[in-house]
Amino acid sequence: METLALILAGGRGSRLDILSEKRSKPAVPFGGKFRIIDFALSNCTNSGIFQIGILTQYLPLSLNEHIGVGKPWDLDRRDSFVTLLQPSNSWYMGTADAVRKNIEFVKRYASEYVLILSGDHIYKMDYRKLIEQHKNTGADLTIACKIVPIEEASRFGILEADETLKINKFVEKPAEPKSNKASMGIYVFSTKALIEQLENNDNIEDLDFGRDIIPNMIKDKKVYAYEYYDYWKDVGTYDSYLEANLELCHDSSLDLYDPNWKIYTKSEDLPPVKFGDKAKVSTSLISNGSKIYGTVEESVLSPGVIVGEGSVVRHSVILNDVIIGKNCKIEDTIIDKNAVIGDNSIIGTGDKSIANKDKPKLLSSGLNVIGKKLILPEGLVVERNVRLFSSPNPTEIKDKLIKAGSTISNPKKK
Repeated sequence: METLALILAGGRGSRLDILSEKRSKPAVPFGGKFRIIDFALSNCTNSGIFQIGILTQYLPLSLNEHIGVGKPWDLDRRDSFVTLLQPSNSWYMGTADAVRKNIEFVKRYASEYVLILSGDHIYKMDYRKLIEQHKNTGADLTIACKIVPIEEASRFGILEADETLKINKFVEKPAEPKSNKASMGIYVFSTKALIEQLENNDNIEDLDFGRDIIPNMIKDKKVYAYEYYDYWKDVGTYDSYLEANLELCHDSSLDLYDPNWKIYTKSEDLPPVKFGDKAKVSTSLISNGSKIYGTVEESVLSPGVIVGEGSVVRHSVILNDVIIGKNCKIEDTIIDKNAVIGDNSIIGTGDKSIANKDKPKLLSSGLNVIGKKLILPEGLVVERNVRLFSSPNPTEIKDKLIKAGSTISNPKKK
């Protein structure tokens, strides 16, 4: 085996808040029919890498059910596998610690290279080109990087490299970045070098690639950058999640329709999309099993969504099996699975400038987020920057107006 891929998929994704309340971030639905982790998995199989370990931790059930034996990604063959690796004795304390706790798995397969990926980014990459550069330079570690605007560089691990792309400095989220080469969290290690680093740092409990491993290796190992220029996005916030979804409604540089690089997923057998005689749909993605009787504009609808007659859905992401009643107006809203929106409701109206009072950094652009299996009564008006958590008792929502910046939590959690 030349390359073993390890996908880090245990993160809680706390900035996705309601969307990651009952699932890990890589399991969050995306782009209608997909999950976020489908992109890393599909990149692997399209790149000819069929030996994959997925390191899970936080709320793994949804992710485990989605991946199963890996059949959609052709990982159920005799010469391929996908293995879900969950913590045994103690929780993963850092990105490198997660790999360290599975070092026997790495040693067992004795590959020449280990490809380490994040399971929560949206992109299409041929990893063969990355691995080929790693071979040609004789590197111990190669880090995929992307040029970002200098004003955004402080959000990333930033590296500095010479004209040969040999890295001479790496700083995790610098306050005053000297470079705009940002680490994508995609690493190729020569297996021997990886094992050496993990075993030589057993004194650091929360071992991290960006904070610990990479700076140490730069001192006395060959560490190179691989420059990547195509679409890549971390959908770790409500705003970036909505933006990345809605980009797919336009001529996005992330081409989901390329027959030579398909994004695979576990799909349900659902009937075709149905449009009523008064339906109007523009600049949107509508998934299988949906029934549209109203108007949908610049929105992404996952499988099984129903939009009632006279309703308008605009600039929104609606996840699986949501039922939207008649004569509703929904704008700038993310609705999680199996929610029911009563007739004559208005969601997304009024002043956008009032941030969410509990989580102003998460929700301040005018978005509303509605949790899984939540039933909203008829005639409800929800203003802006509102968080409605999943599965509260509908009788707890007594008012017909939920004001801007409000949060309604599950009463069972109180």
